[in-house]
Amino acid sequence: MSEEMSILPIQSFYSLDDGIVAATVLHKEPLIMKFERLLTDDECRQLMETAAPRLQESKLVNKVVSEIRTSRGMFFEEGESAFIHRIERRIAQLMNVPIEHAEGLQILHYGPGQEYKAHHDFFRENTPSARNNRISTLIIYLNDVDEGGETVFPLLQIQVKPKRGSALYFEYFYREQALNDLTLHSSLPVVRGEKWVATQWMRRQRIRDVGLISS
Repeated sequence: MSEEMSILPIQSFYSLDDGIVAATVLHKEPLIMKFERLLTDDECRQLMETAAPRLQESKLVNKVVSEIRTSRGMFFEEGESAFIHRIERRIAQLMNVPIEHAEGLQILHYGPGQEYKAHHDFFRENTPSARNNRISTLIIYLNDVDEGGETVFPLLQIQVKPKRGSALYFEYFYREQALNDLTLHSSLPVVRGEKWVATQWMRRQRIRDVGLISS
């Protein structure tokens, strides 16, 4: 199973306010895309350096620590600095969803042996969070991983290797729940080195107010 086996010959370019991003469609429905050079090396480095002293043991959405997820992570406050605001704006434009629908930008760090086992990003029906459910995910890879750490969609036989500055997008707001279920994904254990990612989740409805941004 490899990324190359799954790539469809559909490539395009997205023109953003501050640059152009190359995109490749990995799967049509549910839509899964890979973007190249969404962040610069300096932006990746700044995110890692800013997040590093604030990392804590990762928890599931219900705030429970679990062996399913063995990384360490943190959330930036919404637009907590001009730098974070710029990154969030670029992400929102790429995902084509207003920034008011964005959760706080999350940074995750995986060391050797750490992983995130197969899971969905959307909330199951009849849970409180499902009233304003997530609709899409963007995973930005902040570094190259020596070995391991691939993002895998086991039901679609898609596997993506982390590459610094690139990003992986997928959506799950289809009326047909079977399509949403196909976005089951995992982060394979890191074998050598470390893995840093930034993750942005978008909600169906507004979740934040955009006010003054600190400098």
